[in-house]
Amino acid sequence: MKNLFSRVYFSVSTTALIALLIGLTLTAVAFVSMRRSESEMHNQQFRTSANIRIAAVQGGLVDAVEQLRVVNQLFQVVGVVSAKQFHDFAAPLLQRYPQLQALSFQRTVTHAEREAFEAARRHADPAFRIVEMAGDQVRTAAIRPTYKVVDYIEPLAGNEAAVGLDTAVTSDQTAARRRSRASGLPTATGLLSIAQHKGWHTAFLIIAPVYRSGLQLDSVAQREAATIGETAAVFRIDNLIDTILDASGVRAEPGMVISIFASARPDPSQLAFREGRAGTLRQQTFSLLPYWLLVDRADPVAETFALAGSIWRMEVAQAEVSFLSNYNASLFVLLGGVLSSLLAAAYVYSLVSRDIVAERLVGERTVVLRTANLRLSEDLAQHVRTESALRLHERAIQVSPNAILICAATAPDYAIEYVNPAFERITGYSKADVLGRGLESMQGNGIDQQNLDEIRTCLREVREGHALMRNYRKDGTGYWSDLFIAPVRDERGAVIQFVFAQYDVSSIMRFEAELAYQARHDTLTGLANRMLFTERLGQAMKANQGDGAQIWVLFVDLDRFKFVNDTLGHEAGDELLKVLAARLQSAAAGVDTVARVGGDEFLVLLNESPDDGTGMAALRSIMDAVVLPLQVQGYEFILTCSIGVAIHPTDGDTAETLIKHADIAMYRAKELGRNTFQFYTRQMSERSLDRLNLETDLRYALERDEFVLHYQPQVSLRDGRIVGMEALIRWNHPLLGLIPPVRFIGLAEDMGLIVPIGLWVARTACLQVKAWQHAGLGELRVAVNLSPRQFMQKGLVQSIATVLSETGLAARYLELELTESMVMTDVDNAISILGELKNLGVPISIDDFGTGYSSLSYLRRFPLDVLKIDRSFINDVTSDANNAAIVVSIIALAHNLQLKVIAEGVETAEQLAFLRQHGCDQMQGYYFSRPVPAPEFEQLLHQGRCLPMLASL
Repeated sequence: MKNLFSRVYFSVSTTALIALLIGLTLTAVAFVSMRRSESEMHNQQFRTSANIRIAAVQGGLVDAVEQLRVVNQLFQVVGVVSAKQFHDFAAPLLQRYPQLQALSFQRTVTHAEREAFEAARRHADPAFRIVEMAGDQVRTAAIRPTYKVVDYIEPLAGNEAAVGLDTAVTSDQTAARRRSRASGLPTATGLLSIAQHKGWHTAFLIIAPVYRSGLQLDSVAQREAATIGETAAVFRIDNLIDTILDASGVRAEPGMVISIFASARPDPSQLAFREGRAGTLRQQTFSLLPYWLLVDRADPVAETFALAGSIWRMEVAQAEVSFLSNYNASLFVLLGGVLSSLLAAAYVYSLVSRDIVAERLVGERTVVLRTANLRLSEDLAQHVRTESALRLHERAIQVSPNAILICAATAPDYAIEYVNPAFERITGYSKADVLGRGLESMQGNGIDQQNLDEIRTCLREVREGHALMRNYRKDGTGYWSDLFIAPVRDERGAVIQFVFAQYDVSSIMRFEAELAYQARHDTLTGLANRMLFTERLGQAMKANQGDGAQIWVLFVDLDRFKFVNDTLGHEAGDELLKVLAARLQSAAAGVDTVARVGGDEFLVLLNESPDDGTGMAALRSIMDAVVLPLQVQGYEFILTCSIGVAIHPTDGDTAETLIKHADIAMYRAKELGRNTFQFYTRQMSERSLDRLNLETDLRYALERDEFVLHYQPQVSLRDGRIVGMEALIRWNHPLLGLIPPVRFIGLAEDMGLIVPIGLWVARTACLQVKAWQHAGLGELRVAVNLSPRQFMQKGLVQSIATVLSETGLAARYLELELTESMVMTDVDNAISILGELKNLGVPISIDDFGTGYSSLSYLRRFPLDVLKIDRSFINDVTSDANNAAIVVSIIALAHNLQLKVIAEGVETAEQLAFLRQHGCDQMQGYYFSRPVPAPEFEQLLHQGRCLPMLASL
């Protein structure tokens, strides 16, 4: 009997142990899967956060370096400037970019020039002398053939110690100086100490050479010989990086370390900046378990980038963090699985024990006569213990946070025998609702339950299984669950029940869905991004294969949107983008996709027979929607857009090709004056290559002195004499010859070069007019065109004042021309700027009048002097009654507002007679003279050429 009892006990324990092992195995698999997903999610979040910081710092550093190019451009245009000129130019830059420690000019002084140079500088600064650094001490510079002396430095306050400093003895600066002369470009030094702080702060310099004007600079030797000094930007690295991080809002998070090295490798001696503290940074370890199982170890993110001829490195690292501090889903899976496994094993143990106990009691009855009283008491005690254990197991299942369901193993119904309270709470079904019902009644319609077949297969094949299921509560709401199924066997091995354990993973699925959405949508506007647009375009092309249908891809770019950011800041720009995105969606209603793919760039997909007229209607609708006035932060803006169109299959057979060709067509629309659309042609690709070549050459055109000015006379219609001229820039390209402004002004504006080019035009024109006045050729007035970017720059008024001061030209002889669209983009700001210019005494004219959006009410508010009638009205003024009426109205309107009127593009005697008859004040055009170089214009003045005085009609 004892042997029988041992075998029975072994059988019961083995069955329960197998059930426990199965449960623990399933729990381990679920835990490992969930933990791996959490670890990857943590790594991805960290990589994204790190890349954002790297991009912000890299962009900020490059932007800071660009400020030296601006200062260096001053020397290229003017030559060696005075201390006051340097101060006036550098002050607004330093105010706008506080991360700059200083801007300086280091003059090359020979030993023979030293005494005279020091004596001249002592007139302004009695204590001036050329000094050098010896450790942390400043002393008089030793005798050497050549000195590199800090002559000017701004701001002077806080940088007094650097004035007169000879940097020629600094090996790091000498090496950077040599590289900059070899390349002709700004070059960064390594980390060094600066005299202003005696080594207390780590700093670096960006050095750019200043050349003597009029010399050849084609070779290194020529550049060495022509160098008269260097401009230098001084950066305290801690202040610079702090400013960039603060401006971008990407300071180091807790447990994060940001390290920046002034070298391509993480050399401790070149550590420029470090922020953040981390307890334990990730180390490579050898373990029997994968590292991500118990801790979150995000791999450090590192990237190198070029900074003014040097390679810098930025690293972002994070400490090891226990997964318990970040995530809980895997912990809940582990604890719930272990508890459920124990409960399931206990339940199996109790079921098997009942049958075996019954058999054992039958056997024991054969000896009940001999030991009746003793065995009876033992049986009663055992029964009490068994019932107590069952009650304990049942209570454990009752408090489980996960839903547990037990059903019979009898097909086809698999009647439900038990559900715990968690099942009732999660599903909304009570015990009364489900007990006795078949499993099929809990599966809903099964339409979106992709893994339902896996569960059915497990039931049919009587085996364990696992599936991710979409379930529905009693009220119809859906939720996601991780479902585990295991069969329960009796002591004979027959399956008598199935146990289901259900884990609610809805929050994880929502998070994954949110990540998937963000990966394919623009976070600011909610529109599709380039990835989603490319996918949908590819699907549309695949669906239309063989049926000859067209697909249109529209590349929409907002014209001059950057001025909104420059004027009101990026927050206002973001607000405006959201408004325009909503307008585009509304204007392109019914199309497949509208996507934002850049700062102010959008893509539109037209897939439903756009060749039937709906495509052109969509184009017009988009342009009309964009041009409507916008109110942002109390300011009114009027923007336009340029659109490029590429058509499948004629313009490309891949999504990327179509987008690229639409982009090229968009740039062609901008070249044609903006606020229009263009369809792609093969010739545009050739123009695009030409554009790239022109961009490269344009970067160096100003410093190579390749620009020239032509002047077109402006003639009085009262007496026929030349009273002024319009200065028109031309590019004398060394290979392509004379290039008109229509081919490069737009490029210069897009590249940010228009400001120094515009400054050169104003200075050159003023110098030329002043020279003609000195020569006794009359008190001539010169008109200079302002670009939109020039007009919006904060230092415009000061720069114009500086040009007038340096050239000696009276303000009334310089006329600034603006277009209607420029002043109507931001009316209130335009009125403020024009008022400041008028305070200088500079006349203001509106160019191309009649083609923009101005109204009489705005004209009354603008402090204007001249209206210029656009040539498009003059062309047909003698043959088109409508144009004639418009011209007469403009003349009358201008005179009522006390403004002068200039007609552009006058080419015939009939046009001239019409303008004289209706009281136009002045004209310019080919009838009198085309734009000519300065020597030819001077000949016109010497000849005293005048208009023929025709009789009035």
